[in-house]
Amino acid sequence: MPESTPMAPLAAFRGQKPPAPAWFERVVAIEPERTFVAIDGAQVETLAWGARGKPGLIFLHGGAAHADWWSFIAPFFAGERRVIAPSFSGMGRSDWRDAYDFRQFVREAREAGRAAGAFEAGPPVVVGHSFGGRIATGLAHDFGDELAAVVMVDPPFFAPQNQRNPSPPRANSREHSVRPSLEAVIARFRLAPPQACYNLFILDFIGRRSVRKAVDAEGNAGWSLSFDPHFWEKFGRLDPIALAKGARSPLAIIRGAKSQLFQAEDATYLLSLIAPGSPYVEIPEAEHHVMIDQPLAFVAALRALLAAWPAAKAG
Repeated sequence: MPESTPMAPLAAFRGQKPPAPAWFERVVAIEPERTFVAIDGAQVETLAWGARGKPGLIFLHGGAAHADWWSFIAPFFAGERRVIAPSFSGMGRSDWRDAYDFRQFVREAREAGRAAGAFEAGPPVVVGHSFGGRIATGLAHDFGDELAAVVMVDPPFFAPQNQRNPSPPRANSREHSVRPSLEAVIARFRLAPPQACYNLFILDFIGRRSVRKAVDAEGNAGWSLSFDPHFWEKFGRLDPIALAKGARSPLAIIRGAKSQLFQAEDATYLLSLIAPGSPYVEIPEAEHHVMIDQPLAFVAALRALLAAWPAAKAG
């Protein structure tokens, strides 16, 4: 396998796909239903697996990511569940907006889930990674009575001594570079926040679904990243602590044991804010991008969690 570098991990492959294990090829061959749902004036890309009428499971991606970050995870649950993954506006193939708002994303997750059938068998479970973990907590706060449970995966909640802004700078954002070929964009694709990536076949898969056709300043056709480069400038934030404290559905936490973003003391702090006894699972050898770092361990942990939790409500 070619040697990779942290800042351009796929460059050594020169546009070729890295070798992937059979399980991955088998799972990503299970194509989702791809639709768009009109929400607050924007078309929101929505992926779905599994039959309508089964219990719902909604996956929410992280910042500057998109629904296909779940395309190698969701099929593992599609036999028993109706699995939905939207791309937030400004990301993936969803429309960009003039402004973005936290509770707008909460509505997007709820309405995309409803339109795609996640609520047809009763309250669904919501699983959110990173930024999506905050949105999932917002759902638990605003619409907790409509949900079975929420799982936060390496969410950006920080202990008081660790307070920091995990997002890119809000000011001085630049337009995405337009490169002459898809391969040129993939060669520079990397994770944010930066970390080593050992499953380069997953990074390549995501990277190929993170771009769009574009035209540069001179009118030359090419390729560019698909998310709104001014997203963080236009995003209205909320204090997530109040959302966690006021959540009206059961909460659980999955953390990458080597995560540098959501550290062990952050998890301890977040656990202190939510209901005593809430499940907490660490995935060994995973950093922040848990489903990329240890995808099969993540699937196994989530399967076990969903099988045993939340406890059935007394009739």
